[in-house]
Amino acid sequence: MNETTGPISGKPHRFLQTISLVVGGVLLLYLGISYLLAPLWWERYANHHPAWEDVPRVTHTGDKHPGDPINVAIVGSELDLKRVLLAAGWFPADPVTLKSSLEIAEATVLDRKYNDAPVSSLFMFGRKQDFAFEKPVGDNPRKRHHVRFWKNDALSPDGRIVWVGSVTYDERVGLSYTTGQVTHHIDANVDAERNQLIDDLKQTGDIADVIIVPGFHTELEGRNGGGDRWYTDGNLSVALTKTVAASKKPPK
Repeated sequence: MNETTGPISGKPHRFLQTISLVVGGVLLLYLGISYLLAPLWWERYANHHPAWEDVPRVTHTGDKHPGDPINVAIVGSELDLKRVLLAAGWFPADPVTLKSSLEIAEATVLDRKYNDAPVSSLFMFGRKQDFAFEKPVGDNPRKRHHVRFWKNDALSPDGRIVWVGSVTYDERVGLSYTTGQVTHHIDANVDAERNQLIDDLKQTGDIADVIIVPGFHTELEGRNGGGDRWYTDGNLSVALTKTVAASKKPPK
């Protein structure tokens, strides 16, 4: 009995060993790709990919004056972009219309909160921003964090969309130094605002990694269309979003 049942009882054991080896191999392969190859792949992309060379370093106004510098990027679908910014407490900005312009003027004078106050248009790739988001500061739209994003035609190494953006901090409302028109004046330290946005995005848990593109800017200071000074360390921060399940509906 022992001679006939021994080999039979050993088959399930060998089968389990085989399954364990396969599962272990797949796990090691996943860990190798996710934690060794993928970061190296992205590091190489961040430092050498020609797509960054095609991205203008500075936006421009409608009348072709220099605008705010590009200092951040988000990799992911349109859904990923909207989802992670909303989760981080940033609101989509209203389009600039007569109604929204009057509303922001009223909110400024009356110290009234306006979470989605309009953001003026800047241009890159021959068009105005695709999306603009802002994060209010206090109960008055005089001060706010705001970012504009443009869709880049060049895709990321994993075939996803790259959204390049310019994030700045509006510290007060005043007259433009160049046109005399009423406008927001930005804080010159655009790196601090870049870092703040990246920190906000990380807090959501929806960012897989952040890649730094060193030396993206060779000109480390300038002035925007309103005459506001800005300065930077020259780096571009790229946030890689986690993918979103296709069944989820995009946020409104």
